[in-house]
Amino acid sequence: MQPGMDILTLVSAAICWISGEMNRTKNTGFADRLSAAADAKKAQLERAARARSAAEDPAAVERRAGREAVSVARDARAAERKAARLAMEARQAAALAAAQIAEAAAREARLKAEQEAADAEFAERTARAAALEAEQQAARDARYAARKARKRKGR
Repeated sequence: MQPGMDILTLVSAAICWISGEMNRTKNTGFADRLSAAADAKKAQLERAARARSAAEDPAAVERRAGREAVSVARDARAAERKAARLAMEARQAAALAAAQIAEAAAREARLKAEQEAADAEFAERTARAAALEAEQQAARDARYAARKARKRKGR
């Protein structure tokens, strides 16, 4: 926006321009519209011919081939990165599986050792209880035998 111009001035200028364009198109005759259409078609065909000739230009073909080579190289690098990433993920998965197997084996060995320790402790307690019971039985038997002996003497 230029200094000194306000919004109202800009809006009114835009309206005048639009109405001028609209009036100009309304006041044209049929022959003018036909020649304008023919000129537009001719200009479009010329642009298409220039674009076609520019596309077939050896420099353009060389640029396209260069871009295609860059694209192929980019895709190859992306494929290499993806293969490297997949290989790394496979190595990590194998390491994780090996660690889990080792952990499971260690856990199994620890549980087996704990079970064997518990079994040994149980057997020891059972043996102590049997020995105590046998000792108590022997003490009872001894008291009984002593009592019997005292009774026999007393007869």
